[in-house]
Amino acid sequence: MNEVPRTQDRMWHDLGIPEEIAALRAEMRTAVAERLAPYAREIGRREETADSFPWKAFRGLAEAGAFAVPFTAEYGRGLAHPLLGTCTVTEEIAYHSSSMAGVYDGQCILVPKALSFAGAELQARLLPGLISGDLVFSFATTEPDASSDLSVDSLRTEAVEDGDGFVVNGRKRWITNSVVADWVTVLCRTGNGMTMLAVDLKNSEGVRVGKPDLKMGHHGQLTADIVFENVRVPRENVLGQPGKGLSVALACLTYGRIGIAAAGVGVAQSALDLAVARLRSRHLFGKPLGAMQHWQYRLAERATELECARTLYQKAALRVDGGERAPEPEAAMAKAFATRLAADLARDAIQIHGGYGFAREVAETGETYHLEELYRDAKILEIFEGANEIQHWLVARQLIGRDVTG
Repeated sequence: MNEVPRTQDRMWHDLGIPEEIAALRAEMRTAVAERLAPYAREIGRREETADSFPWKAFRGLAEAGAFAVPFTAEYGRGLAHPLLGTCTVTEEIAYHSSSMAGVYDGQCILVPKALSFAGAELQARLLPGLISGDLVFSFATTEPDASSDLSVDSLRTEAVEDGDGFVVNGRKRWITNSVVADWVTVLCRTGNGMTMLAVDLKNSEGVRVGKPDLKMGHHGQLTADIVFENVRVPRENVLGQPGKGLSVALACLTYGRIGIAAAGVGVAQSALDLAVARLRSRHLFGKPLGAMQHWQYRLAERATELECARTLYQKAALRVDGGERAPEPEAAMAKAFATRLAADLARDAIQIHGGYGFAREVAETGETYHLEELYRDAKILEIFEGANEIQHWLVARQLIGRDVTG
């Protein structure tokens, strides 16, 4: 289906956004259109296999400088507002491919934050390859029985100190990019605490990566189990301090949920634009479908919600870039609100398109539509990086008080 006009260009205003970020959005919108958009529908449709990782888009975005956005001038762009910049890029990517935004989230939001806790030597070893796209990274906290609950009692992957390092045993699940990853940052139980480690997947004995999971959506975001059997990890690969890994993981996940909020905004914007274009072009009973007051009011509400969602993630990111470690309640609000909106707007856009919204392709004419992909992809945004129910709990704890909510 042909590109439709962006309502964002006439409905949203850049008031209060740093000039460097406005310029970055324009730059990356062009880069995403050139490096990702031509492959986006193929990425969204093909079934997950070991050979289906979206290499062309991944390397194209790296070559365009998208992977350098999170980093200081020593290695990357040196933005004054790196998280806001990275989230802005995420939104632009998600507009065309939510699953590619998931790939970018792992490579450029979760892992960079984890590696900010690494020693200078390890950073010098890994960051140039991350930024160039020559190295692929994964972030691993989730396990078969541990996801929202990352307590030491739930975690089963264990790192035992042994000589000048650790020996790791366990299994991680739903790990983005793992099928092709060179390195992974892993949260492990160490005694009564936890430790975050960087593990060289390609050069460590005892590592096994499973086949890609077959999912309802996000087909370009390959996930799989990673199994560790007596994997030796040198002490210099500890991220932060031994026994203090949970704080590292939670810091990363705070960044991650702001990024997923930005992805939700990108998906919602894409769905809104498709809906508006259809309301203008589809005629029913002699009038444009958009003449029906029901859809006028519904999309006016959605446009208002989209404005709020974008402002929430930007505010959370600005607080982080301003030096705040826990930008609540905005981070949790942004994640829950934007991702719910993405699913709601995708559903509305399908309803507006009728049977065409439900179709991937009309066989007789060859017309293609991707609203079914948007709808499939939107659902996972409400689940990963902290289920939305957890985000509501975080807001409630601050609103009502932890002494009451627990």
